[in-house]
Amino acid sequence: MRLVIARCQVDYVGRLTAHLPMAPRLLLVKADGSVSVHADDRAYKPLNWMSPPCWLEEQPGRWTVRNKADESLVITIDEVLHDSSHTLGVDPGLVKDGVEAHLQELLAAHPGALGAGYALVRREYMTAIGPVDLLCRDPAGASVAVEIKRRGEIDGVEQLTRYLELMNRDPHLSPVTGVFAAQEIKPQARVLAADRGIRCVVLDYNAMRGVVRDDLTLF
Repeated sequence: MRLVIARCQVDYVGRLTAHLPMAPRLLLVKADGSVSVHADDRAYKPLNWMSPPCWLEEQPGRWTVRNKADESLVITIDEVLHDSSHTLGVDPGLVKDGVEAHLQELLAAHPGALGAGYALVRREYMTAIGPVDLLCRDPAGASVAVEIKRRGEIDGVEQLTRYLELMNRDPHLSPVTGVFAAQEIKPQARVLAADRGIRCVVLDYNAMRGVVRDDLTLF
């Protein structure tokens, strides 16, 4: 991974155009070829980016990143403040805490806790951006993606939304609906889930460790 902090301006040319005026920013070049531009006030979300497959061409004071659709991310560099590269190796992947892992195990064994007639297809169903916790079928046989959290917040709903967007491109799965399951779900997460057409299920972990009931609270 290469980290470059530079005063730069950024122009995206493609289906849409976007311009970032000259300012200090972090340029992140990952081993998969992706290039993203970050500010200091946007948490994890980049200001602009180019996803792989893409190609970086470096010239003095100018980076041009192109993808196979011939879209371009042009970064004009006024001053480089830092430039370093680091080998991170193979990532071991996300390790859920004990409660989330056990909740996943319990729901996989008792999918009816999510609703009458639900059946498990598989745990850790892999998508291009990571595994969704459970893939199930509802009573009508339609696909259901289930994301499990100890505490349900907006980030979890966004994560499930991204999974659903990808899964619904697969004609063998589509249409896929979502269930967001957690011990506690924040009000903002409920509102966002409802807006995205995602059903929320509140789980009683202590009760589920004993006898899994069919009267879990549904919202």
